[in-house]
Amino acid sequence: MGQVFRKLFDTFFGNSEMRVVMLGLDAAGKTTILYKLHIGEVLSTVPTIGFNVEKVQYKNVMFTVWDVGGQEKLRPLWRHYFNNTDGLIYVVDSLDRERIGKAKNEFQTIINDPFMLNSVILVFANKQDMKGAMTPMEVCEGLGLFDLKNRKWHIQGTCALRGDGLYEGLDWLASTLKAMRAAGYPSIGSSSFS
Repeated sequence: MGQVFRKLFDTFFGNSEMRVVMLGLDAAGKTTILYKLHIGEVLSTVPTIGFNVEKVQYKNVMFTVWDVGGQEKLRPLWRHYFNNTDGLIYVVDSLDRERIGKAKNEFQTIINDPFMLNSVILVFANKQDMKGAMTPMEVCEGLGLFDLKNRKWHIQGTCALRGDGLYEGLDWLASTLKAMRAAGYPSIGSSSFS
């Protein structure tokens, strides 16, 4: 009974902790996003070999974000980060039209993994500031988001370098996860788009 009360209290009044895995193909902007959210600055980054993990405080939610390298040779290791994950942030390089099919295949593999079936999905359509970038709608179609049934998902256009869209995405993620926890069930079929 005490644990139930604590969950309700945290949901409505206190801090909540959420575990999130951030994935996407190499050069999508995952590490740039992580450090923009963590310290508010853009750091000079190199391709991630392995992972970065940081705690990101946003409003009254403490996100533990696992940013895992996206190179092809590292993708088979992604599944080792799925257990006990509340949410997935999938980052797409909106300029990379040639690899949207590959991004879709990897995305579908992730969301269909048994450990990820109850995870909330936030897609960052990154690099929206670049000429020729796919719109969030095009990324949505490219990943097959409209075909998802019984999953909570949201797509957000972003520019990691300026921080555009990042906090709007976190707002959606935090409020969705908190509402789901308060309701006592792991997932509701729904989607949203912005």
